[in-house]
Amino acid sequence: MFRTHRLSRVFVAAAGAAGLALSGLAGVPGAVAQSGIPPVDQIVHSPNIRQIANIPKQAPFNTTNALGTDIAFTGDHAIVGNYDGFVIYDIKQPSKPEIVSQVLCPGSQNDVSVSGNLLFLSTDSSRSDNSCQSAPLPASNKGAWEGIKVFDISDLKNPKYVSAVETDCGSHTHTLVPDEKTDSTLLYVSSYAPAANLPDCQPPHDKISIVKVPNQAPQDAALIATPVLFPDGGNPGGDNPDGTRRSATTGCHDLTAFPEKNLMGGACMGDGVLIDITDRLNPRVIERVQDNVNFAFWHSATFNNDGTKVVFTDELGGGGLATCNAKFGPNRGADGIYDITGTGDDRKLEFRSYYKISRYQAETENCVAHNGSLIPVKGRDIMVQAWYQGGISVWDFTDSANPKEIAWWERGPLSNTENITGGSWSAYYYNGYIYSSDIQKGLDVLDVRDRATAPGKSVKFDEFNPQTQPRYGR
Repeated sequence: MFRTHRLSRVFVAAAGAAGLALSGLAGVPGAVAQSGIPPVDQIVHSPNIRQIANIPKQAPFNTTNALGTDIAFTGDHAIVGNYDGFVIYDIKQPSKPEIVSQVLCPGSQNDVSVSGNLLFLSTDSSRSDNSCQSAPLPASNKGAWEGIKVFDISDLKNPKYVSAVETDCGSHTHTLVPDEKTDSTLLYVSSYAPAANLPDCQPPHDKISIVKVPNQAPQDAALIATPVLFPDGGNPGGDNPDGTRRSATTGCHDLTAFPEKNLMGGACMGDGVLIDITDRLNPRVIERVQDNVNFAFWHSATFNNDGTKVVFTDELGGGGLATCNAKFGPNRGADGIYDITGTGDDRKLEFRSYYKISRYQAETENCVAHNGSLIPVKGRDIMVQAWYQGGISVWDFTDSANPKEIAWWERGPLSNTENITGGSWSAYYYNGYIYSSDIQKGLDVLDVRDRATAPGKSVKFDEFNPQTQPRYGR
C-alpha cells in the first residue's frame, strides 16, 4: 500500500452456462450490470467459494480513513491491523467470529505479527512520539517518531503496550524470524522513500533494519543491525514502455522469510531479491532480478512450500489505481512467477510467467496484486490472494509457466462515481478457511470447497504470520 506521504468480464452473458454464482451474503440472487461490473457492494463469486461471515469495522475504526490492513493468527484468534490501531477477533467458529478487543493506536500502516504472547506493530507515519496517544508530526521534524511497537497480548481482552524501537524511515512492514538460540524474536524492518529534508530518513537508504525483542524481556527491544542490501544503489528507476514510472530502489517494501530454508524473498521497489539468512544478522543477497518492462513497484514475495519458486507482486499505482482493465492488460499490476534454480550461492531466479485476474474492474475500483498466502496442499502450489477491489483469487501455479485460477470472490465497487480506496488488503488461508481484511468492510471469512484445495482443510497451525512461511507436510 502507498505510504501516507482479455479477458473481459463476460459472465453477464455466460453466467448460466458457466454456472457462476451471483449472490449476496444471504444468498439473494444478484444482478450484474450490462457493463459486466457488479452493482455497488453486490457480491459475485465462482460456485466453489462462498462468504460465511462478515464483521463490519466498529467504532473507532469505522471511518473511511481507518484502513484495515494486514492479519496475523494465534490459536483461535485473528489480529487485524488498521491505520488507527488493531482489532483482535475470536475465530474459533469461523462462521461466527467475534471481536475480543480493539486497541486505538494511530500510525499507518500498523501491519501486525505475533509470537507467543507478543504482538508487533509497524508504524510508517511520522508521529509526535511513540505512544498510542501521539499526533501527526512532519517527518522533517527531528523529534518525529516512526518504527516498531511491542504489545503483550497474554490477555487478549486487554493488550498492554510494552516498548517501542525507532527505525530509519519508519516501519512500512516487518518480518518475524524466531531466534531460538537467544530466546528472542528478530524483526526485519522494511522501509523506504528517503529524502534530504528528512533527518531520520536520509538517502541513500539501501538497507533494512533488524530489531531484536527478548521474549522474556520485551521491554528491552532494541535495534541491533542495519545491513545494506544494495551497496550499488539498486534499480535507478525510470519510465516503462507504456509511460508509467518504474520505482527506484531506496530500501525494501516487504520481506518474506522461509526460516527452515534459511531464505528470504525481498520485494524491494525496483528489485526482486533472494537472500540467504543463515547468519541471521548478516543477510546476503545471492540473486537479484529486475523487470523493466512490466513491473513498476516490487511489493511482496511468497515462496512455494518446497522453496523452489517465488511469486513476486507488482503494486502498480501504489494500491490506489484502477489497473484491472484493458488499459493495463494482463501483465501490469500482476504477479511474476519465478523458479529458483541452482544451489547455494549459485541459485538463480528464472522468470516463468505472469498471473493476473482476468475480470475487468470499474475505473473507480483500485485493483492490483496484493497480499496472499499458500493453501497447504502437499505436492501442489496453490495460493489465495487479495486484489483490493478486484476481490480474492485462488490460483494454482504448480506449472509455473501456466498458472490457473481455481476460485474467485469479489464485491462490486464502493462507488460508481468516486475513487474510494477499498477492497481486500490481505487474504490468507488459516486452518481451513480464508480470512480477508477488507479496507472498508471489515473482516470477511470465506470457505472454498474444491477438489484441488480440499487437502488443505486438514492442515492446522497454532500460529501463522504470512510473511514468515512455515513448511507443511514434511
